Amino acid sequence: MTKEITLKKNCVATIIPAGDEITLAEGASFSIAQSLGGSITLRDANGMYRVGQEALDALGEEVKKQVLSTKEPAKDQGPFSEDQVWEAMRGCYDPEIPVNIVDLGLIYDMQVEEGEKAKHISVKMTLTAQGCGMGPVIADDAKQRILALPEVDSAEVEIVWDPVWNPRMISEEGKKVLGLE
Repeated sequence: MTKEITLKKNCVATIIPAGDEITLAEGASFSIAQSLGGSITLRDANGMYRVGQEALDALGEEVKKQVLSTKEPAKDQGPFSEDQVWEAMRGCYDPEIPVNIVDLGLIYDMQVEEGEKAKHISVKMTLTAQGCGMGPVIADDAKQRILALPEVDSAEVEIVWDPVWNPRMISEEGKKVLGLE
């Protein structure tokens, strides 16, 4: 992936970790801090910014293709299973940490409720820090990925703080990625 980019046009992004929306100016230069799950984290002297799929055009076609190539391709999912929900959430990343939210240990509970024609999914998740303003962005990313599953009619992702997250909750796979083994 390209390390330095210049925006081709104005770009809506989210300030990390505040969670506030900002418009990054056309012509501004950034380094790429992370590109996982179909979004990208940019960095400059003033901070870090998450750019979602809806704004990738501002990065140029080559970078957009590279970012989207980090998104897991849709698999032939077959009949609905809880495993599909877990896999969908594995495509969602904290924009500061190169580990998905499942392997980070942020998902505390997932329930599937059978409806007449479709399923409702309820998820309880946390964040690595209570002051992180990215919570709604990460929760919405998880929700949208769940809603994209066949047979899912509705989804709710609630952020909870009990128990408080700690690094011991990271999976063995997540620890490998972070070099904590």
